[in-house]
Amino acid sequence: MPRITVGTERRLLESMLDRNRAELVDTVRGLSEQDARLRLVASVTTPLGLLKHAAVAERIWFQHVLAGVPESQCGGATTPGDASFMVDDNESVTDVIAEFERASERSRVAAAAFDLDEIRTHPRIGEVSLRFIYLLAIEDFARHAGHSDILREQIDHSAPPCIPDAAQT
Repeated sequence: MPRITVGTERRLLESMLDRNRAELVDTVRGLSEQDARLRLVASVTTPLGLLKHAAVAERIWFQHVLAGVPESQCGGATTPGDASFMVDDNESVTDVIAEFERASERSRVAAAAFDLDEIRTHPRIGEVSLRFIYLLAIEDFARHAGHSDILREQIDHSAPPCIPDAAQT
């Protein structure tokens, strides 16, 4: 349940984004290193990979696009797509949670310096406002928290991966 339900538009946007950030972390926290890396779907998606991907999104949207920080100075990977889901073998669950939390904090600091109507140019989609970035991150993280929640449920209940039978497709 959301804790903040009234306030300025900005307060509500920031609160909802932080709620989705927390949900993403909560779906990974407490998983074993092995379970956090389980691929239970056909894509490269894993619980830990979803959190890694979210850290990349934080850096791209808030640090690079909004604040204009060069990608090389964003404190981690900024490559979108499947590459953003990849977790190195030497990275632990704790490491990836900390990476995401650092990226989220840098995003909060970056966003605090701008009005919601601040316009920046994204290299592929054109002009975007901070308001749009908040909404996009809220939507993206909510979707991925849902994915991660389902994966966590499968892991916690030892459900075997559902692989469609070739005869049924």
